[in-house]
Amino acid sequence: MIRLRFLVVLLILPLAGRSQTPDDSDVRVKLFPAGLQFTPLKANSQESRVGIMKFLNAGELVLDVGNTSDLFLISLPRAGLNVAMGVDFFGKGFVTGSQGLRLQVDALDGFLGGHLSFSKSLSDSRLLGRLRILHQSAHLVDGNYNVSQGSWIDNRGPIPFTRDFGELTVGHLLPYPSGGLRYYAGVAYAVLVRPDDLGRLSYLGGAEVTLESLLGPFMDQPSQLYCAYHISLTGTPVYAASNQIQLGIKLGEWSGRGTDFYLAFYEGRQLFGEFFDQRLTAVGAGCMVDFF
Repeated sequence: MIRLRFLVVLLILPLAGRSQTPDDSDVRVKLFPAGLQFTPLKANSQESRVGIMKFLNAGELVLDVGNTSDLFLISLPRAGLNVAMGVDFFGKGFVTGSQGLRLQVDALDGFLGGHLSFSKSLSDSRLLGRLRILHQSAHLVDGNYNVSQGSWIDNRGPIPFTRDFGELTVGHLLPYPSGGLRYYAGVAYAVLVRPDDLGRLSYLGGAEVTLESLLGPFMDQPSQLYCAYHISLTGTPVYAASNQIQLGIKLGEWSGRGTDFYLAFYEGRQLFGEFFDQRLTAVGAGCMVDFF
């Protein structure tokens, strides 16, 4: 896989260095393009973002740190098609308390890999797609260890948790004067899982609706209300659904830089790999910053 990506880079770099005008080629290649062809799914917990969510019915926090970026963009203007290749690096932390200014972090999940994404312009909408190849690993950390007793909390020690998987998501974007609608569905398959109880095949779907005209601009930047819903079906080993609904306000361009403030309801499999066999129901409030 690494050799294949290296060969793709070698093939694209000479093209990226050429200066092209709209009339001299049907193919345009750009290095480090602005924005993303496929923006992160708002209500999907396994997306690259920077933010924090506080559970309102408990004392826990979820911290997200990471980013996704398109490195190359290949455009075919006559076909209305854009294809991008990029990287994804992000992590999640489960905070269960604090001592002074120190956070008690119980668990960490890390994701790293890359993606291919595309967008195809239609007469009044766009087709979208993204293929992610990711490695996920999960870890218990010192916040889950009882120092005075010399044991892990609930006598549940670390387990080796790993998923190496590919995920294909296809969506449809319908813009309208006062906002937009994006709906999507996808499937993922893991070539490596630990423990063996994890199902290799999983499914996802959802939708996002934005309303811009209700709020108007904020400090010369657009702002919009939004509602996002995401469902995933995973096996541990019995397959069960996880659902998240998010209602919020974004300050800034919907598909660009900005800050989100939201309320969320989650019901489903625990968000962190070390607790993969547990269920979670939570209401939370949070914010996240989009850097794309």
